[in-house]
Amino acid sequence: MKIGEAAHRLGVAVHVLRHWDDEGVVVPDRTAAGHRDYTEEHLYRLRVLRACQDAGLSLPEIRQVLHRQEPERTGVIERRLQRIRVQRARLEDAERFLTHVIHCEHDLLTRCDACACYAAPP
Repeated sequence: MKIGEAAHRLGVAVHVLRHWDDEGVVVPDRTAAGHRDYTEEHLYRLRVLRACQDAGLSLPEIRQVLHRQEPERTGVIERRLQRIRVQRARLEDAERFLTHVIHCEHDLLTRCDACACYAAPP
């Protein structure tokens, strides 16, 4: 399929597909005239690319993840998982703090021992 149809089916602009091709992340076939030719397999890989972006991976990292033979593939994934775990822990701390603040009865948060523990240095 032509690049316009592929872009439409993925919900991205044509220039985005060109960029991903230029970066070597998902490289479509070429017609005899040199036009990009996307298959269902390319669309599948592009959907995986979008999922990787949603997980916070950069295009160079995604290129490694999409190609199983890349030597650093597992390391890239493990490092991102670790960053996600740290981020999740920070968000859980923020949620606990804000939930406490909603119900805190002190006139100043600095007078509340529970609030003060969130302000303590790590």
